[in-house]
Amino acid sequence: MADLLPLCLTMGEPAGIGGEIALKSWLERDNQPVAPFFLIDHADRLRGLAAMLGLDIPIAKIESPAQARFGDALPVLSLEHAVIASPGQLDPANANAVIESITRAHALVIAGQAAAMVTNPIQKSTLYAAGFSYPGHTEFLAALAGSETPPVMMLVIDGLRVVPITVHQSLRTALDMLSVEEIVTKARIAALALQRQFGIAQPRIAMAGVNPHAGEDGALGREEIDIVMPAIAALKAEGWNVEGPKSPDTMFHPRARETYDVAICHYHDQALIPLKTIDYDHGVNVTLGLDFIRTSPDHGTAIDIAGTGTAKPDSLIAALNLAARLARGG
Repeated sequence: MADLLPLCLTMGEPAGIGGEIALKSWLERDNQPVAPFFLIDHADRLRGLAAMLGLDIPIAKIESPAQARFGDALPVLSLEHAVIASPGQLDPANANAVIESITRAHALVIAGQAAAMVTNPIQKSTLYAAGFSYPGHTEFLAALAGSETPPVMMLVIDGLRVVPITVHQSLRTALDMLSVEEIVTKARIAALALQRQFGIAQPRIAMAGVNPHAGEDGALGREEIDIVMPAIAALKAEGWNVEGPKSPDTMFHPRARETYDVAICHYHDQALIPLKTIDYDHGVNVTLGLDFIRTSPDHGTAIDIAGTGTAKPDSLIAALNLAARLARGG
């Protein structure tokens, strides 16, 4: 991985486990492949955190990504905003530093000084309390990028990629939001990303049904007839290889997963339950539809275990390695 520019890792919520899993990811580099990265944070904060957790980690303060030397020490590019944080104790005063870490990572990637950005989890409630006006990371990054198309979330583990059409809404609201246009737009973005970033020339798309048994020809609901099937027809007319609507209870077993490259799901749990059941520790969130690569571990800030030393770096390592792979074009 030495031929690739380093990845840029954001601080995330400083009261959460982001710092701990960053430190542990660097430690794991001798035991498994870990793509080289530098962290936008404060070197002294990380030294103190490492000491508290009993981790022997040399930390090197750098002035630019070009100075990052991943093998000798964990490279840290210092934030301008101060951070005063204790594990498990949220403080809106740190919001400016969290936002700075994201905006600087974006600027470095756009400037070609980092291969991709990987974002540690943020605590949205803390940012909201400080006046942050975006629903989350994804929407903020889309605004920074000036993206004209809505960003799309893809969750990835080994052997399964899922795209939820609706995300953080109640089930009732999610069903009300479903439309032919929304499904076509997001499925198209996912298919293009599979071609351009994952190196899959002819992506195979599995379209989930909405209702049990994909509606049973309307007996169990009309969403398949009125929304999903017209969306499939529109995507096929564009030349995409789409199958469905498939019964959601039979499309995630091992043999079924071998028949497609991405599953398009219609609400949060339809996508996330199978993925997290199959491999809870290694899920990666990939944002599609941006003009740069962004991945993130598929978990939250874990405020409840911050500072206990029990946080596992597996998902962050998976996010780093997938970002490096995507930066190489799949």
